[in-house]
Amino acid sequence: MRASIPTYELYGEDDPAGSRFWVHCETIPARSALHHWEIGLHRHERYFQILLVTGGSGDAVFEGDIARFEPISIVTVPPAIGHGFRFSPEIDGYVFTFLASRLPVRPGEPSALGQFLSRPSVTRLAPQDPEGQLILSHLLRVASEWQGRLTGRTVLMETGLAAALALAARIAAQDRTETEEIDDNDRRLEAFSSLLHREVRNHRPASFYAHALGITPTHLNRVLKAKTGLGTQELVARRLVEEAQRELLFTPGSVKEVSFRLGFSDPAYFSRFFSRQTGMTPASWRAQEQLRLGSRADKA
Repeated sequence: MRASIPTYELYGEDDPAGSRFWVHCETIPARSALHHWEIGLHRHERYFQILLVTGGSGDAVFEGDIARFEPISIVTVPPAIGHGFRFSPEIDGYVFTFLASRLPVRPGEPSALGQFLSRPSVTRLAPQDPEGQLILSHLLRVASEWQGRLTGRTVLMETGLAAALALAARIAAQDRTETEEIDDNDRRLEAFSSLLHREVRNHRPASFYAHALGITPTHLNRVLKAKTGLGTQELVARRLVEEAQRELLFTPGSVKEVSFRLGFSDPAYFSRFFSRQTGMTPASWRAQEQLRLGSRADKA
């Protein structure tokens, strides 16, 4: 597969004369319009590429993967990675192609920036994010320096590209942290559920569960609400009611005995708790459910 992907300095150009530049800048429409808004799968052996998308939309094809991009975003492509693009006709923005040797660090180095530079990606620049707006500002300045050809442009372009990539790597790292936080919250919910199953009859406070999970009660409450719609106390109460209903329906003994088995020292308080949660007293709920189950048995 790799051998069948053509290698270009710029797309469609393999003239050795094209390799004399260290950086090249052009608008996205300038080249894509010549190819009916579609850039076929290809690679650049020595060049890193950044697309700044300021209008329109499209798809980036990274060998076997497809990533959607919309304004405002940047697409980064490391050297030797097969890639292609499908653009909408209203696409706008810039393409920066520059020698990988001018990158601030080597792709693949054990740092957030090194890892970011080693794989193709699409990074959205949110309007309310100051760092995203700074990336946009840096790249627009690079495009302006390229077109102006004024003294000092090489330093300014190199600095602008490096700063834009460093900031993009920071945004990507933050996105991964948020994803990992979501995964952590899934694990916290699972751990909380397991702990609640063991401890529900011990009437533990919210702080007990939070301490066991290594977070604050406020954080635990926020995690549980995000995942289930219910806070810590609500989930504990619901689980306790489920235990009470199971005891009332499937075990012998009075309501008073059930309350003691559930860890309540005061049967009257148990009855008030159960009524508050279900709208019925324990005795009434038991009678209703036994009647309902009896009717089902008769029909069967």
